[in-house]
Amino acid sequence: MLVRLMYASRAVPAVDQEALLAILRQCKTRNPEHGITGVLCFSDGIFLQVLEGGRTAVNALYNRIVADARHTQVELMSYAEIGERRFAGWSMGQVNMARLNRALLLKYSATPTLDPFSVSGEVSLALFEELVATAAIVGQS
Repeated sequence: MLVRLMYASRAVPAVDQEALLAILRQCKTRNPEHGITGVLCFSDGIFLQVLEGGRTAVNALYNRIVADARHTQVELMSYAEIGERRFAGWSMGQVNMARLNRALLLKYSATPTLDPFSVSGEVSLALFEELVATAAIVGQS
C-alpha cells in the first residue's frame, strides 16, 4: 500500500545551509533502501516535505522526523493512500528557492512567502506539483 504524507515544521535556529545539505545527503542515502521518494522545501526556517512510499516505511520515517531535535511544531498537512507516486524521480528532491517565482507563491497564498501553516495541505501539494512542472526542483536521483 503506497501513501503520500506531507508535513510542515519550523527549524531550530541551528539549522543552516550546511545542516540542510546534511539532511539531504542522509535522505538520499537512506530513502532508496526503504522505497521512499519525495520533495523537500526549506525557506525562512520552515520545512515543507512530501514523502511517498510504503505505509510502514513512511510512517516510521515520519515518527523519526517528529522526534528529530532539528524540528519544532511538526504538523501533519496531509496523508493519503495513493495509486501511484507523483515524486518518484527523487530519493529526495529539493526546491531550488533561487529559481522559485514568488508569483507562484502568491497564486496559492496571501503573501509571496512559503507559509504552509496558513494554507491547506491540498494547496501545498498543488504548489509542489507546479514546482515539479516548472523544473524548480533539483537533486534528481
